Amino acid sequence: MTTDSILDELTRLIAARRQAEPDDSYVASLHAAGLNRILEKVGEEATEVIIAAKDTAADADRSALVAEVADLWFHCMVMLSHLDTDAGAVMECLQQRLGLSGHAEKASRSDAH
Repeated sequence: MTTDSILDELTRLIAARRQAEPDDSYVASLHAAGLNRILEKVGEEATEVIIAAKDTAADADRSALVAEVADLWFHCMVMLSHLDTDAGAVMECLQQRLGLSGHAEKASRSDAH
């Protein structure tokens, strides 16, 4: 399965589970709890990624780091879903940035605001 198809499938799955009963689906329960709860989960997962990355510096095993990043990406996708956006918009943004210097891209965002 390609990265695009995995993101597409996960986007479809999140959309479907959003419609489920909160007692039957973790995704539905997050949506029912509202944006602030979803953002709390994104923050928690981001912190866990940082901790796993620091721990990985001393350990050759990257599996904990990869699992925490997967959790963060998943919760970011739930957040995007809650805000009626999906990973496709993020992928388009990243595609537009391909080949740009990070400094040039950041400067272009500053000019736009």
